[in-house]
Amino acid sequence: MIALLSRLFSRREPVLSEATPQDAAAIAKLHAASFNRGWSEDEIDRLMLERNVLTHRATVNGRLVGFIISRIAAGEAEILSVAVATSYRRKGLARRMLNLHMGRLAGSGTRVLFLEVDEGNAAACQLYRRAGFREAGRREGYYTMADGKRATALVLRRDLT
Repeated sequence: MIALLSRLFSRREPVLSEATPQDAAAIAKLHAASFNRGWSEDEIDRLMLERNVLTHRATVNGRLVGFIISRIAAGEAEILSVAVATSYRRKGLARRMLNLHMGRLAGSGTRVLFLEVDEGNAAACQLYRRAGFREAGRREGYYTMADGKRATALVLRRDLT
């Protein structure tokens, strides 16, 4: 009975916070579920240990349901990856993480933010356009899809100042 009540009244709203290297395994698992070529736990762990990398996470009851990770250099940053668990997509979580992340980057002196996105990923393109990103370039055939076909990456840019 206590377990049932705990589940009924437990917090279901995702909590956003800065991620730590202890989150690497969960991030790798979500990354692998979200992309054609997932990053390994070791790759993520090494990346997160870099001083110029910023990672935020979204958790529900201690379970990772989303993350965003960027690398910062010389007043600019690049979003390396964003993923949200399937059951939390299309509910505004990616937008909340992106807003938190951009605020933190801007607060640390980052002036410009870049990212690459598959032009066929309509949900992601919509998210980024609504957040003020604009196309800065294109990389034809940049992504290899699961079926072996090649997809174009849009290079997007947003000023943070």
